[in-house]
Amino acid sequence: MPTVDLDEETIERLDGLRVEDESYDEVINELINIYQAEELTLFRGSDEDY
Repeated sequence: MPTVDLDEETIERLDGLRVEDESYDEVINELINIYQAEELTLFRGSDEDY
């Protein structure tokens, strides 16, 4: 697993997204999943225009 260094502002933003004892890893994985789902939705949506 790679290591990522985050600046203080990013850590504060992640802290704002954390629920209860959720780890940073869990928050970041959730954000990635949301991003991928939105990307997939946008991709499929553009296919319907043709």
